[in-house]
Amino acid sequence: MTGAAPAMPIGAAAFLQRALRHRSFVLGGVLALALIVAAALSLAWTPWSPYEIDMAKKLARPSAAHWLGTDPLGRDVVSLLLVGARNSIVVGLIAVGIGLAVGVALGLLAAARRGWVEEAIMRLSDFTFAFPAILSAIMMTAILGPGIVNSIIAIGIFNIPVFARVARAAAKAIWAREFVLAARAAGKGPTRITFDHVLPNILSLLIVQATIQFALAILAEAALSYLGLGTQPPQPSWGRMLNEAQTLMFTDPRLAVYPGVAIALSVLGLNLLGDGLRDLIDPRLARKR
Repeated sequence: MTGAAPAMPIGAAAFLQRALRHRSFVLGGVLALALIVAAALSLAWTPWSPYEIDMAKKLARPSAAHWLGTDPLGRDVVSLLLVGARNSIVVGLIAVGIGLAVGVALGLLAAARRGWVEEAIMRLSDFTFAFPAILSAIMMTAILGPGIVNSIIAIGIFNIPVFARVARAAAKAIWAREFVLAARAAGKGPTRITFDHVLPNILSLLIVQATIQFALAILAEAALSYLGLGTQPPQPSWGRMLNEAQTLMFTDPRLAVYPGVAIALSVLGLNLLGDGLRDLIDPRLARKR
């Protein structure tokens, strides 16, 4: 006699029911899943090689062979979009990872130590905010040259103060809670309290913020590639596809529509997903709307 499948925890089941009723979360989840599927598919298969140039087929119209046509170099547009999705996810993941790792650590340190440590970290964050991702990339490009690595570093540096501020504000609220005061009375030090009590209680908020920053990272990567500072040829990029299509806006505008729609749907999906997660984690926010 086979055993029954383990039941879903009550809390998880209730969360799933609320999530499926939340339109923003569902729509954002579908769009984000489509982005992930496109990127994963490009690892195993693309209709044509995104690096294959065939000038005899340049600017071909959509057909059974090329579903969305070809670009001015005869490359298959669908293949370029699929590989471009993969590059956008890679840039977003690494850039947000840099922001999470460094920014959260600084934010938790500021909340735990207070005093001049907190003041120094916050003033450093203010200084970093004065240099947006695009401006940072331009400065890095002037020194190190254009490339995807420099774009990732620039976007990651811009994410650090964002996560530092979010982590500090949320952690300070937790440090004032009764269970933290009880832990301090029991002899626990700031480091142990941070990892045992503070970080677990702000983790959901950090996940929501990471989702939103992921969308902004994809948008920033597209902007940098459009300016020629991000992903370099022959690696496909949505931003560079827009750049290459701008001279054909009046003769073949579809080449600008495809990457533009891909960027818009990806950013919209991740923003809706983050918005939905915020409502689901704290239902009071949804009731205020």
